Amino acid sequence: MLKGVDEMNVQKMFDLSGKTAIVTGGGKGIGLKMAEGLAEAGANVVVCSRKLENCRKAAEEISRLGAKSLALQCDVKSPKEVQATVDATVKEFGRLDILVNNSGANWGAPPEDYPLAGWQKVMETNMTGAFLFSQVAGKVMIRQKGGNVINIASIMGFRGMESDAADAVAYSASKGALITFTKDLAAKWAKYNIRVNAVAPGWFPTDMTQWVIDHQGEKLLGHIPMRRFGEGDELKGAIVFLASEASRYVTGAILPVDGGYLAI
Repeated sequence: MLKGVDEMNVQKMFDLSGKTAIVTGGGKGIGLKMAEGLAEAGANVVVCSRKLENCRKAAEEISRLGAKSLALQCDVKSPKEVQATVDATVKEFGRLDILVNNSGANWGAPPEDYPLAGWQKVMETNMTGAFLFSQVAGKVMIRQKGGNVINIASIMGFRGMESDAADAVAYSASKGALITFTKDLAAKWAKYNIRVNAVAPGWFPTDMTQWVIDHQGEKLLGHIPMRRFGEGDELKGAIVFLASEASRYVTGAILPVDGGYLAI
């Protein structure tokens, strides 16, 4: 055993019992799957998004897993609503250990014709929303002397995409910014025992990606070494790893879950 490092059973490393997590955009899609993964590992889970009904349904599903869950309405672009969500979480569970910045928006248009309103909507949701939630949750984690922030980036934040695959310059730009934000925040908050990492999903069938998959699926598969799209459950392990003691010496990392897309 390395000097100064406590021994820990592997199963205990992944155990999130007693921890509390917020998953933004957790009412459906990959956000819900990640929320389920955290609950299955033992965490209390707060799901929030603009559509409260989706969150309520998600919270009911999570509760059936044996975890405590709370559904809250929150627009991540609103500082007031972000603060209220964190306050409600701490009031209900007494602490906040894990923040998953998953809420996202997209807008498709050629760069030369991209509307400013679309650019602002995507950047404010994907990047400013992550900043606001990290800032408010971070203050709680600093007081607690520890915590985890996990940003949901994308393979589109690493490289350019041809227009027929994804004509969404603001989405790519926002995810690239989120990757750098993750690294910089990790460096700044390491002194507080707060780890900041990101997951970069590849192509998963969701409401946001379904049109592209339906129309350009074969072309996309040609760039994925595993020759298939991701399944929701395949994000659970990544999110639990980064949220748990299993990754306690990991910060500033971007973990692709992409079937090998970024490997070629």
